[in-house]
Amino acid sequence: MIEFVDVALLILLGITAFSIIRQQNLFAAVMMMGIYSLLSAGLFVVMDAVDVAFTEAAVGAGISTILMLGTLALVGHNEHQPQHRPILPLFVVVLTGAILVYGTLDIPPFGDASNPAHHHVAPHYLEESEHEIGIPNVVTSILASYRGYDTLGETTVVFVALVGVLLLLSLGPRPRRIFSNGRWITVAADDEDPSEKGAGDARVDGVQAPDEVELLRDTDG
Repeated sequence: MIEFVDVALLILLGITAFSIIRQQNLFAAVMMMGIYSLLSAGLFVVMDAVDVAFTEAAVGAGISTILMLGTLALVGHNEHQPQHRPILPLFVVVLTGAILVYGTLDIPPFGDASNPAHHHVAPHYLEESEHEIGIPNVVTSILASYRGYDTLGETTVVFVALVGVLLLLSLGPRPRRIFSNGRWITVAADDEDPSEKGAGDARVDGVQAPDEVELLRDTDG
């Protein structure tokens, strides 16, 4: 039964990852990334890594999603087509993935009773944690004492992410990108809506708008 759940979660992770890659709407991509984090957290729970699952759910599906939604509120939801083929990023991703897969070859089989962790670390925690730490709950003693620095690091990540969200939201509206007369330009966020001015053929985030707008900066030079 556990193997069936593992396979089902891995299949869902693969489908979600493929959907994120093919998604052109950034808002939908962010939502799919949140779903991916929740599926990852579920997989960690099945693997008895509840603390890692908690961190993944809090940071991956929670704080990270809020941070990216706040970013989309400033830059828009539509993806701009790149002017060059992403060959180098694809190469870096494939190379990094190959290195990570190669690094797993020396990892002992999951759940094997002969794993070193089952003969040294785990018995010590189970037998001595209450005497050394004074906490009857073994999981609490591990997270709060034996792995205290790891827990502190996870808490710091959540706190820094929260501060980043607050700083991002405190910046207020950012300048808008407008496509006018065959080129991209930038206008102030608090400028009058271009649609309220004369007629023209400019695009603001994919919406038709006139080209008589006040320019703050010509990005094409």
